[in-house]
Amino acid sequence: MDVRLEDDGVVLRQWSEQDLDQLVTLFDDAEMAYRLPVATPFDLAAAEAYLNAARRAEQAGARIYLAVTDGDDLPRGEVMLNLATGTIGYAIGPAYRGQRLASRALRLMTEYAHRVIGLPTVYLEIEPDNAGSMAVARSGGYRPTGDEPVFVEDKGRRYALHRWSHTEPAPPAVT
Repeated sequence: MDVRLEDDGVVLRQWSEQDLDQLVTLFDDAEMAYRLPVATPFDLAAAEAYLNAARRAEQAGARIYLAVTDGDDLPRGEVMLNLATGTIGYAIGPAYRGQRLASRALRLMTEYAHRVIGLPTVYLEIEPDNAGSMAVARSGGYRPTGDEPVFVEDKGRRYALHRWSHTEPAPPAVT
């Protein structure tokens, strides 16, 4: 599935082999390793394995992984849609934060999930101490569901993920 989304000064596009060095730059970071289920250290071999796993998931129709760019084609982060659960994940490299890239990418992917994929509700899973991610969620119109958190274990760390949701607005009633 070849997906390219563009609006509000952000372009979401497929990852390519030319992005491997930039994947290392983005994901070989202590905070990224702490928050994301990625290899640590995240070197070129890890980037190749990540890209291959992403492509297999896309070919299986399970997930969509898109590089977040601001139109100059340099990946500054990633946004991912899990098609089975309707869950979106996003990450922006530390050097590129503070530019509203995550908020703009989340809005684009949310709209795509609703309008193209046809998901009436889309979800995020956020740790309760991740204030930046919660701010991005709020800016995208997401609200906490109030559901019990899901506990995950990764790299020896056990943590809670709280669910946030975005429901597609109902079309206006025809009279």
